[in-house]
Amino acid sequence: MRITTLGCNASITGDLRTTCYQVDDDILIDAGSGAGDLSLEQAIAINTVFLTHSHLDHCAFLPMLADAAGSFRNAPLIVYALPETIATLRQHMFNGHLWPDYTVLPAPGNPYLRFHPVRPGETVELDGRCITALPASHSIPCAAYRVDSGAASWVYSADTTFCAGFWQALNRIDNLKYLLIENTFRNDNAVGAARSGHNTADLLTQGLRMLERPVELFIVHMEAGYEEITMREVLQAVGEFKPQMLQRGRVFEL
Repeated sequence: MRITTLGCNASITGDLRTTCYQVDDDILIDAGSGAGDLSLEQAIAINTVFLTHSHLDHCAFLPMLADAAGSFRNAPLIVYALPETIATLRQHMFNGHLWPDYTVLPAPGNPYLRFHPVRPGETVELDGRCITALPASHSIPCAAYRVDSGAASWVYSADTTFCAGFWQALNRIDNLKYLLIENTFRNDNAVGAARSGHNTADLLTQGLRMLERPVELFIVHMEAGYEEITMREVLQAVGEFKPQMLQRGRVFEL
């Protein structure tokens, strides 16, 4: 099982891409601007998307992905997300104004896209690969995801501030190997982090103190232009975990 980092940033400036992880050849976790680097053939191969939440840096390329690949596919793109996320995308994205409603087009019985609700704790099995929604605490409803090959698990925190339920869920994962966690803000912007539901190094430390398992730790979704100072704060706070700054193109093998 292979997970490729197509995007892991909070910005599209320069070479940065927003959140999108490709599981093998046929699944995406989020559909930020990283999805735009897929070739047409790769886009056609994607048949399932798991969305963490409805903020554009995590879902903006979903409608264009459905549009680009839809006419080449014999089945709709299946999109799993929280019920609140689905409701937001139906109202504000696939509404016939911002973008065509591909949940009923080109025909109600044969749409380009279908939504399926998923809730924290629920697992979707796809050809032996288990993807489980986990708790997160953001400014809007949001889910983290665990991808489990059976041999090992990869977890992406999604956008979240400190969330005790998330760390408790990690402690129940016997085969936890990789943890990708956001650390958007610097410690001197604790007010902004609290208002927007994001982590700082101080909040990340609070969570990692709850973790009872070894893990390879990767930091994602840092504020553009402040990556060095943010990463320095993380290293000073939780250096014993040997945190790494995730880079686009990194491949995880499970």
